[in-house]
Amino acid sequence: MPRYTTADFDFDLPRELIAQHPAAERSAARLLDGRNALPVDRVFHELPALLAPGDLLVFNDTRVVKARLLGAKTSGGAVEVLVERVLPGPPANEVLAHLRASKSPRPGSVLRLADAFDAEVLGRGGPDGALFRLRWPDDPFALMARHGHVPLPPYVEHGDSADDERRYQTVFAARPGAVAAPTAALHFDAGVLAALDARGVRRAAITLHVGAGTFQPVRVEDLTAHRMHSEWFEVGADSAAAIAATRAAGGRIVAVGTTSLRALEAAALRLPDGTVQPCRGDTDLFITPGFEFRAVDLLLTNFHLPRSTLLMLVAAFTGFEHMQALYRHAVEARYRFFSYGDAMLLARA
Repeated sequence: MPRYTTADFDFDLPRELIAQHPAAERSAARLLDGRNALPVDRVFHELPALLAPGDLLVFNDTRVVKARLLGAKTSGGAVEVLVERVLPGPPANEVLAHLRASKSPRPGSVLRLADAFDAEVLGRGGPDGALFRLRWPDDPFALMARHGHVPLPPYVEHGDSADDERRYQTVFAARPGAVAAPTAALHFDAGVLAALDARGVRRAAITLHVGAGTFQPVRVEDLTAHRMHSEWFEVGADSAAAIAATRAAGGRIVAVGTTSLRALEAAALRLPDGTVQPCRGDTDLFITPGFEFRAVDLLLTNFHLPRSTLLMLVAAFTGFEHMQALYRHAVEARYRFFSYGDAMLLARA
């Protein structure tokens, strides 16, 4: 196995290929069929025909919360808060958040957010102390829903709108907690879901609350030195049973997005035989070439940032050289990249 560095996962991407808005219709996005040596250009609504009766699609049912809030310190300095996680408590109404300000606020200071409520700074938090613990006066989910902004990715250059509130959310989003959408699932609509049902492709859901770390490039060249951000996930009993039944019947497990894949593979690592059992907790699983996949046979995913952990995951899943060839084709064929962009279907190498 070659020893890869972060530089191996860099590539040149024309700025105009970074999608700023989604396709007019969800399933009208393009789909690069990368299961075989030669890529095939398709449209997303063709996906059901590429799957077989008895296959199981596993979706991430997380719901994006309006986690970005603007405000000010008592000194008058501007502050931007991006909630990473609502803490379960007790005590109640505490969050972990990224905080952007000219000078970091001290513990005990107060932030006025959205000119609507005050949040107390309790101190640093998170595994490496990079986040801030804040105490809010009421239920954080309710306050974000009323006063927050859709946390669009940093490469989307417009402010959030009502259309973003609708389209930066999957049609089956159910459990609030993500600050980024599971973007491969953004392409599904009622028509595609009906076609999947008609073909005999089954569906199951897991939850992984996507964190802002998903957009962070790897800043060290030695992959073993990178510390992966942690995200909360859950695989429920019904989904674990559906996966077991699919395996027993000879069907394939199709992860819709890298978040679903990470949750399933994290669950599979908990038992020596690699079976997926009901579980919940945090995962900081960092998948790089050489990883032994146990749970997932096919991966549906969007196109990812250079030097990112998600690109490394794709290379691990489908093979490094194949990943490079597919990305070269995607650039040449003018596919649209990143969260609002097009999708790709991959087979496990």
